[in-house]
Amino acid sequence: MKFTNLAVTLMLTWGCASALAAPPASPAAPDAPSAPATLALQDGALPPPSSTAQKLYSAAKKDLLQVRSLLKSGRTQSSVGSGFLVGTSNLVLTNYHVVSQFALDPETYTGEWVDTSGQRGNIELLAVDVLHDLAVVRVNRYGTGFFNVPEQPARLTQGQYLYSLGNPLDLGFAISEGAFNGVITRSFYEQLMFTGPINSGMSGGPSVTVNGEVAGVNVSKRLDGELVSFLVPARYAQELLKKVQAQGKPPKDFTTVVAAQLLAHQKAMVDQLLATPLALKAMGPYQVPVRETEQMRCWGRSNQKADKPFTVDITNCAMESAIFVSGSLQTGQIGIRHQFMRSTEMGSLRFAQLSSASFKNEAFGGYKDSRLTGPNCTEQFVKNQSLPMRAVLCVRAYRKFEGLYDFSLLTSSTDEGLMNLQSRMDARGVSYENGMRASRAFLEALARGGAK
Repeated sequence: MKFTNLAVTLMLTWGCASALAAPPASPAAPDAPSAPATLALQDGALPPPSSTAQKLYSAAKKDLLQVRSLLKSGRTQSSVGSGFLVGTSNLVLTNYHVVSQFALDPETYTGEWVDTSGQRGNIELLAVDVLHDLAVVRVNRYGTGFFNVPEQPARLTQGQYLYSLGNPLDLGFAISEGAFNGVITRSFYEQLMFTGPINSGMSGGPSVTVNGEVAGVNVSKRLDGELVSFLVPARYAQELLKKVQAQGKPPKDFTTVVAAQLLAHQKAMVDQLLATPLALKAMGPYQVPVRETEQMRCWGRSNQKADKPFTVDITNCAMESAIFVSGSLQTGQIGIRHQFMRSTEMGSLRFAQLSSASFKNEAFGGYKDSRLTGPNCTEQFVKNQSLPMRAVLCVRAYRKFEGLYDFSLLTSSTDEGLMNLQSRMDARGVSYENGMRASRAFLEALARGGAK
């Protein structure tokens, strides 16, 4: 039985050539919580703007840009997002995921800007913040001063109107209205909830108050709800702009910059996971470690039916966000799963075959992945203070980001003939030291001793 990642996937609101013709979202996977979001597009025109929105757009449009990633060979468009000129400077704020192709692969991709009048020019990448999904680029034109990122964040109240600007679905520049509905803390880093339409292609565009003050930067939306969108708070943008002012020349290699930021994230992530002992939940006679926080949620289900010769209870905990690195890689995430299987009708041999088949059905990744090395696995029979187990630890290294690994620890209890506990922990994008640290803590927390 394969372990399914329960992290909620958001649609990052930038477009690419393949995504613009994407089919509707596929149904939820069987192991996922009800109605998870999936990467897909939702077509549909934005509602007509109000007079306030019309005035804002009229004043702001000269400082709005489309940010494009182009193949250097033939300059074919690969992806599109939005951005905005900051003050009267030639600096443009956008999302990291909008510029990720030419940030990580500058030999293949380059950047281009296009404004509302159709003028265009080249882009120079100055800085990225992969953890908050932001980037600063420099262009060969200047802003009118409409968009100013405040030193102090705008004071927002629940229900306050915000106006999001960008180029949805590569159809043309537009403005959409919505409301601020609080700070989201279920992601590892704060985001603002915007109850309004943000469509693909609007990534990196500004969301402003009625006075034109930048409140946040468009970043993503949920596809399992109505008008549930997210903004990067303006204070993170202000911090990145200050770094640009202080850095002098831009980095020559953004891959090392991204790697350093991911290493900082994984330390904070594992420190938070292990700051206090893992909570224990009873599954049959076993105690299993979990962690339930604002960033990590747990779900449970069972196959218990009268016509089944065995029952399976599953507890699945996962962080609800991950760090976008590229179109094929999201990382910086921890997941935990426990599966308790038992039978009173099957013989011990048949039950052993069933549990062994479930254990062997686990996947740890292939050897042809361009992002990571093949899994290097070690299998042992071990015993902690109370529970004998069969354990497999697999480690994969990131090819482009030195010092980062994916760890997978799989265990199976060996103390009962007609009961079996299989547990798995996945730590994605961690240092070797922190991967081992998390694996040891997980292994030591598994126990025999719950109520039957």
